[in-house]
Amino acid sequence: MAIVTVVEHSTISPAPESDIRTELSLPVVFFDMLWYDCPANHSVLFFDLPACSKSHFLDKIVPDLKSSLSLTLAQFLPLSGNIIHPTTPGNMPLIRYQHGDSVSFLVSESTADLNRLTGNEPRSCGEYYAFAPTLPPATRSEEYIACPVLALQVTLFPGQGLCIGFVTHHAVADASTVVSFIRAWALINSSKPGTDVRDRLVQANCLPFYDRKNVTNINGLDSIYWDLIVEQSCVVEPPPVKIPTDRLRATFVLKKDEIDSLKALVGTHVSSFSVVCALVWVCSARSEVADDEETEYFGFVADCRARLKCAMPANYFGNCVALVKAELKHGEVKKGGSDGFLRSVKAIGEVIKEKVYNENENGILCGADKWPEEYEKLIGKRQYGVAGSPRFDFYAADYGWGKAKKFEALFIDGGASLSLCKSRDFEGGLEIGLSKPIAQMDAFSRVFAEVLSELLQLKIEHQK
Repeated sequence: MAIVTVVEHSTISPAPESDIRTELSLPVVFFDMLWYDCPANHSVLFFDLPACSKSHFLDKIVPDLKSSLSLTLAQFLPLSGNIIHPTTPGNMPLIRYQHGDSVSFLVSESTADLNRLTGNEPRSCGEYYAFAPTLPPATRSEEYIACPVLALQVTLFPGQGLCIGFVTHHAVADASTVVSFIRAWALINSSKPGTDVRDRLVQANCLPFYDRKNVTNINGLDSIYWDLIVEQSCVVEPPPVKIPTDRLRATFVLKKDEIDSLKALVGTHVSSFSVVCALVWVCSARSEVADDEETEYFGFVADCRARLKCAMPANYFGNCVALVKAELKHGEVKKGGSDGFLRSVKAIGEVIKEKVYNENENGILCGADKWPEEYEKLIGKRQYGVAGSPRFDFYAADYGWGKAKKFEALFIDGGASLSLCKSRDFEGGLEIGLSKPIAQMDAFSRVFAEVLSELLQLKIEHQK
């Protein structure tokens, strides 16, 4: 069994800079409140670095990472701070950074086999949690609870490579913001001494935008969501991590030509996102036993930044996504040939058109006051979800050692969700990360290969 040894535990504060504020407070808006009491988001990035000795790791790589992290945090101040949850009536929560706040930084060493951990084949979910940190405990006073929002861990695999583990509080940052932070840290770590950090981040479009005046209490949604949080006594501190012992994770890679073939099979303009999600939905339905009349739900999020009345820039810091779900009967999804796939693509496409491109006065936020209620009704139902996007490129983050070997989203272990990001090895391809109970993963892997082969063959026959 692999051994993980803690080498050092420290904290990293933002670098003192003359043009950087020493304090920063942001209102927690309804976009953030959607995720207020969700489990923390854990993820890991593995890197090949076989020539890295322990001395080089401790004397060069770790100090460089600490220094570049400090510079990065100076631009991403809220990640060094806390969510401030008021315990007295009449106050609203804040994301607050104060001088002296810092981020937990853990250094460790492991004897695990990096090649096995970074493979695509099914692997035990539980072993990855040794490489992802946990958020420090919240602190409490008479007036508020302060919950840290970011922790980091770097692990050496001697003679193999290393891993950077991240954990973030979901109420502070969505995936787009986390990707920007990872890119920013990598850019700074790989930059030459004396580089203008701020200018480099501006050029890469990952300098965070903090102005929230146009997203604060839109249509009274902040007040509606906060009243619900207070009424339900939602806890801001994420629950303890439950390490799964009976689940496997696997990665399924789709090349660009395969995605294009699936899109061509549909026959109308359709996104890569829709066909990939439909494929996974069909394979899940065919590999599981359920009543044909039972309704299934496929949920995902849509980025609202460019779709609000007062559009926000792509580098807006925080959460800014809408909840969207498609639904079909189990029997419709699992239909053979291309039937189930086409029905699933259509259902996903129609709900995107209806919800995301809504021409109602409220646009993409139409019905946002009911989102928590709608999703609470899905508890106990057959549902799948997707975290990520074809836009997200974790492998573009080069810390100076080349692009990452593997990205793993550990937060999908909590349910029937998949992760989605750009492929490392295939231009235009996508990586699908899945976590399932052992028996279900075996069945899904078999069905995935069968269904993909069947659909690609049908596309060829369709062209004849």
